[in-house]
Amino acid sequence: MAADIDEQPAVFADLLDNHAKAIADVAGAIARKKPKFVVYTARGTSDHAALYAAYLTEIRLGIPTGLASPSAITVYGARPDLSEALVVGVSQSGGSPDIGEVLRVARESGAQTLAVTNNPGSPLANAAELHIDVSAGHERAVAATKTYTAELMALLMLIEGIRGGDGTLPADEHAELAKLPELARALLADDTAVELAPRYRFAERLVTTGRGYAYPTAREAALKLMETSYLSGLAFSGADLLHGPLAMADPDVPVLAIVGSGPGGATMREVLGRLGERRADVVAIGSDVPGAALRIPTPDVDERYSPLLDILPLQRLALALSLTRGENPDAPRSLKKVTETL
Repeated sequence: MAADIDEQPAVFADLLDNHAKAIADVAGAIARKKPKFVVYTARGTSDHAALYAAYLTEIRLGIPTGLASPSAITVYGARPDLSEALVVGVSQSGGSPDIGEVLRVARESGAQTLAVTNNPGSPLANAAELHIDVSAGHERAVAATKTYTAELMALLMLIEGIRGGDGTLPADEHAELAKLPELARALLADDTAVELAPRYRFAERLVTTGRGYAYPTAREAALKLMETSYLSGLAFSGADLLHGPLAMADPDVPVLAIVGSGPGGATMREVLGRLGERRADVVAIGSDVPGAALRIPTPDVDERYSPLLDILPLQRLALALSLTRGENPDAPRSLKKVTETL
């Protein structure tokens, strides 16, 4: 897991340097088709990447977007009319049968279909009209790390290419993305998150929270902690946290709050204040979080880019906490690399 985590800056650079043309070709095909709405379908970690893409699609492209429930098709036999949609399946392995079935049904109904995988020879890639290879290379650990951020990077490049009109990533966007590998390297060299691991050694549950682009990060962080350390990780959007779950916040329930520097992060200030009233044990993840007693610092970048960086120290926290608790983060119990759901 440590090796996979450390390779992420190189994966970012490789996608930008060697795969921008292939992604631009896919983005151009989608831009020409002009879908009326976009549906993402995914499971597990890839579902969090799809959620990030859903935010990007609605905010940057102005296209209505949703996350499909594969069971509607695979269990209940629904055949929705997706003829004017772009349907995107996101899966590291490309081997989950239910995601493939969603794309097959969508394509039969006339939808434009895209698979985003780390395996161009996978069933999902073969089921889709278009394919993006995130090119993260072999991932050693069961818990996904570099394939997740590779999906984020590829989806960001795709959506910004579509926004550009012809699929090509705009020059200013390319220049900003080119800064991410070095920012990621510097962030991975900071041991703040690792040093916090003993704080949670005996925790039984933990809450993660964020809004907007940070919400997928909160969900992915909770999953990583559950996978590797077997604690109960509860992820909430900052807004949903105030609608009831705040009542369980107290000094014995640790909270990881992802707070960006954009509009989503600004709305988290109230959440932090309310958590403070509950005397909750809060660690904030962000570039500059006023009032946070403890913070894992991350670079101050455009809020769209933060999910590619903010998750890195949280991956390292999950790894360190697992080792602190005497577990094996590379091979979590009862899990395997490819999960096949129907």
